[in-house]
Formats: sequence, C-alpha cells, structure tokens
Amino acid sequence: MNKFVGKISVWEVIIWVILIAVLLFTIVPILFMIVSSFMDPKQILAMPFSWIPSSEYFTSADRTFLTNFYRAIMGNNDNPTFFRNLLNSLIIAVTDSVTTVLLASLCGYGLAKFHFKGRNFVFLAIMSTMMIPFEAIMIPLYMVVSGMKMINTYRGLIIPFMVSAFGVFQMRQYLLTFPSEYLDAARVDGLSEPKIYASIVLPNSKPVIATLGILSFRNQWDNLLWPLLVAQSEAMKTIPQYITKFSEEKMTDEGAMMACAFLASIPMFILFFTLSRYFLGGAAVYDSRKG
Repeated sequence: MNKFVGKISVWEVIIWVILIAVLLFTIVPILFMIVSSFMDPKQILAMPFSWIPSSEYFTSADRTFLTNFYRAIMGNNDNPTFFRNLLNSLIIAVTDSVTTVLLASLCGYGLAKFHFKGRNFVFLAIMSTMMIPFEAIMIPLYMVVSGMKMINTYRGLIIPFMVSAFGVFQMRQYLLTFPSEYLDAARVDGLSEPKIYASIVLPNSKPVIATLGILSFRNQWDNLLWPLLVAQSEAMKTIPQYITKFSEEKMTDEGAMMACAFLASIPMFILFFTLSRYFLGGAAVYDSRKG
C-alpha cells in the first residue's frame, strides 16, 4: 500500500498509533502507582479513578502528604527494616551486575575472537543451560549452598548468580561484530591480551555492557524465590521479601502498598535513566552498520 496522508504514509500512521498504545500500556501502570502512593485507600478504590489526590486527604488530622511513605518505611509494627532490606538488595544486585558483566564479557570475548578446538561445543553447552528452569535446580543448589555454610549470608545470595548464560550469549553476539583488525593491530603494537580487553574491547562495548548491567540488576533486584530460601533473618532479607511481608500484614492499606512499591522502584528508575544514553548510542551504531 502506497497511499499517503499529506506527506505521511498510512503505514507510518499505523506504526505511530501502535507505538503510542504500547507507550500508554507501559506508562499508565507506573503513573497509577506514583499517584496512588499519595492517596487515601478510599480514593484509590473509588470508581471512576481520580488522577488528582483530593485536597481533603492532605488536610485531614490523621494523614499527611507523606503518611503512606511513612507507613511503607516503618511497617505496621513500627519495626523499620526497610532501609536494611533495601541495602541488602543494592549490595546483591550491584555485585552480581558487575561480576556478570565482567565474567560474561571475558567469556564472550574468548568465544567470539579466539579460535580453538571445541569452541562451538563450549558455546552450545553454555546455551543449553538456558533451557533448564531455575525451579529444576533450585533444591540441589540450595543443598550445595547449605553444605557450604552459606545460608543467611551475602555469599549464598550472590555467588549462584555471578554470571549468566544469557550474558555470555549477549556479549559473544555483540563481539562477533567487533572489527578484528583493531585487535590484530593492537597485537602488532605489542599489547597483551588483558590490555587489549581492558583498553579496546570494554570501552567500545558500552551499549551492550549497559544493557547487560541493567538486565542483571533488574533480575536480582526483583529476585524473590532464592532469597526466600537463603535469607532467613530479618536483617538479611531483600526488598522483594519486605514488600511481600508488608502486603501480607493485616493493617496494610493500598496507599502504603503503592508507596512501598514506588520507593522500591526508584533505584531502577535511576539506573535506567543514567544509562539510557548508551541505548541510544547502541541503536545509532546498529543503524549505521545496517546501512
């Protein structure tokens, strides 16, 4: 179809409509969470939903502008473990993100740029682990961690997720497109392989590193199943466990739940918007190679 509406084709209009619809489906739940975190439960459950908090909510005697956030942090029993659980999640997510990027980039670099016997077999063996659901290895992994005395420790929460097969796959696929001439020229100049990796490969892999870092951080930030097994004390629990416990307490209201979810989302928002420029850079590189 080659009809045009002015200077805009019909297909472009359809694409824009689809993109706007996807944008709305993505943003509306986030806006609902943010707006609801400042509302009284009655306002949240009211139909039709009002996107502007009522002025009566801010002038009532028992509630203020930040009451929901206070309840989210203090909990229903005034035993504030929110910040400790938040710190635990930050330590685990940041550590696993860094190690995943480092180890996956090293492995991906070796599989992409070094030719050795059995290279394809090693790559397929790594990829085959992606076919195994975590639930299938969860109990054996727990037994190993328990046998190594790592229950209720940072080691037990961090070590099993220090690298991922998906990260190796992502780094390898990206580095396959990296010009080998640059590496050969560096070797002729006398650079060692670690120096080539640190000074040439990593600085030119920022888009894929940023993508892998964000995905790894999000996976660990949202991880609930494994911490439920390993983190047994209140001091070692993570933020998803805090939210789960908070939602199960009988005094919890919807406004405080939204505030709790909003506070837990802030680190992800910060990380994404901080590294978003690398996504745009990666898209520009991809388009230039395609053209």
